[in-house]
Amino acid sequence: MPDRPTPSYEVYALRYATAPERKSQDNFIFPDIHDAPMPLDFYIWAIRGQGRTIVLDTGFSEAAAKRRQRVFLRSPGAALDAIGIDAAAVQDVVISHLHYDHAGNMDLFPRATFHLQDAEMAYSTGRCMCHAVLRRPMEVEDVLTAVRHVYADRVRFHDGTGEIAPDVTVHLVGGHSGGLQVVRVPTARGWVVLANDATHFWANIRNRSPFPLVADVGRMLEGFRIVEELADGPDHIIPGHDPLVLTRFPAVKGQPEIVRLDAPPTG
Repeated sequence: MPDRPTPSYEVYALRYATAPERKSQDNFIFPDIHDAPMPLDFYIWAIRGQGRTIVLDTGFSEAAAKRRQRVFLRSPGAALDAIGIDAAAVQDVVISHLHYDHAGNMDLFPRATFHLQDAEMAYSTGRCMCHAVLRRPMEVEDVLTAVRHVYADRVRFHDGTGEIAPDVTVHLVGGHSGGLQVVRVPTARGWVVLANDATHFWANIRNRSPFPLVADVGRMLEGFRIVEELADGPDHIIPGHDPLVLTRFPAVKGQPEIVRLDAPPTG
């Protein structure tokens, strides 16, 4: 188990959209023969403490939701505003990877430096994008926006492990995409890992059953191990799309779509 953290941060999951009609067969490479409803939720995350505010991922827009047939609940910017975070003032945004549901809306963060893995930029602009199945979860305008931010000196690249703020670190995992990164955060309840799409659902990692949208199955499986080593326990691993996140952690008062991940699970 990792050493106990010293600084302590608040961590929030903010749901902004959902795909309610999804089935379990859509969420595993080898699904159970008894198919059942298994909705997929869309989140961004916020980390606050030590005089810093860090946002993980920027979500997608209402226009993208219509194109992708997702139920759009509210803009990620409005979700952040609900907990007192002004997107226009945020200075650090971690982009886990450049899929459409994680890398839209960068324009909401005009003062931010965007943190991205070298491997993800290479993956998203290189030969892998010659294959339709791999570029399907991309929005070309989001990738172009990321490239423009590189030329505007607004991207800080990481090659493996990097520190964003005191003891808040990013870690290259890959698997789901060429350069997916996860975020490790010290909290009052221990080391929490925002696993993002290293595991879409708790069931993916706990059953060693990968999500079917994957660039490298071997790296995804190895990513499960990496995430487990970084976290203080199974409940300290926060999946990227699981509706159970909203039911297992305490909600912010008056905001049922936003929960505190630095607090112990309630169920």
